Amino acid sequence: MARMHTRRRGSSGSDRPTADEPPEWSDVDADAVEARVVELKEQGHDPSRIGMKLRDEGVEGTPVPNVKLATGKKVTEILDENDASEDLPEDLRNLFERAIRLREHMDANPGDAQNKRALQNTESKVRRLVDYYRGDVLAEDFKYTYDVAKRLLE
Repeated sequence: MARMHTRRRGSSGSDRPTADEPPEWSDVDADAVEARVVELKEQGHDPSRIGMKLRDEGVEGTPVPNVKLATGKKVTEILDENDASEDLPEDLRNLFERAIRLREHMDANPGDAQNKRALQNTESKVRRLVDYYRGDVLAEDFKYTYDVAKRLLE
């Protein structure tokens, strides 16, 4: 399958091995994993960063290769249960940040055609993702603009 804004095809990556239960060497209690997830969120980490920290550092010295296998819930589900989730999904927040950065760069450098195209592509992705989240996470009448994105990230 080709990439969204280029004609190139992506390089295929390896698939995660299928597993129904955590490996034997990672016998961490589910409650300890959930407590560590909430603790990492309070430190200001995003859900994807929390998963990497649990994989690398672990809980009580034991790595957690997959939070869902260890607890039966995804990181975002754990955060929702503990009222630690954010108002915007992580992927939409990251695209908002990128669009704002590109817009500010374009204001300072109006002749930069390459980044003008990158801004158009990024805002296209934002609008597509806003359509996906509209009604569930975002308000039904939500429209993306630079000013709205900047206000939401403050």
